Amino acid sequence: MKKLAYICLALSISFFANAGGNPDLVKIPEGYKTKFTKYDTRNRLNGKQVGVLYGNDVAMSTASQGKLGDGAIIVMEVYKTNPGDDGKPVAGEDGVFEKGKFAAIAVMEKRSDWPAEYDAKERSNDWGFAIYKADGSLKENNLDCASCHTPLSEQDYLFSHSSLVEFAKNHH
Repeated sequence: MKKLAYICLALSISFFANAGGNPDLVKIPEGYKTKFTKYDTRNRLNGKQVGVLYGNDVAMSTASQGKLGDGAIIVMEVYKTNPGDDGKPVAGEDGVFEKGKFAAIAVMEKRSDWPAEYDAKERSNDWGFAIYKADGSLKENNLDCASCHTPLSEQDYLFSHSSLVEFAKNHH
C-alpha cells in the first residue's frame, strides 16, 4: 500500500512538473530542421530569449488563410541570449538578440481530434503544446502555455502569426 502511495505521489508531481503541455500527445517532429520551413527568428516577449520558428507544410500552405489548417505544427527552438557588459542582451542591427546557449524546443500542434483525456483547459482551442530540453528529452517546467496563447484567438493563438503569414505569402 505504501508503494502505491509513492507511485501516485510521483505521478501527480510529474503531472504538475510538466504543465507546459502534453508531451505524451505533442511530440517533437523528427527532422523538423530539414523537413519544416524556418520562417522567423525573433526576441521572445520575456526579453531574455530568442526563438527560431519552423512550420510544417500544413502551416506554410494554410497560413495566408488566417487560420492554420488541421495538422499544422510550429516548432520553436529557444535560445538564451548573449549578455553585454551591462548584463542586458546584445542585439544585432535588426534588433534581434544574439543567440546564446540552445535551451529548449517548444512544439505547438493543431488538431481537431485530440483525445478526450487532453483537457481543453490545457490547450488553446485546437492547439496543443509541449516543451522539451534542447536534447529532445522531456523538460520539466511549470509553464502554462495555453494561458499565454489563448488570448491570441485573432492570431490563431500564435505570437508569430503575422510573420508566418507574411513569410508564407512571399515564399509559397
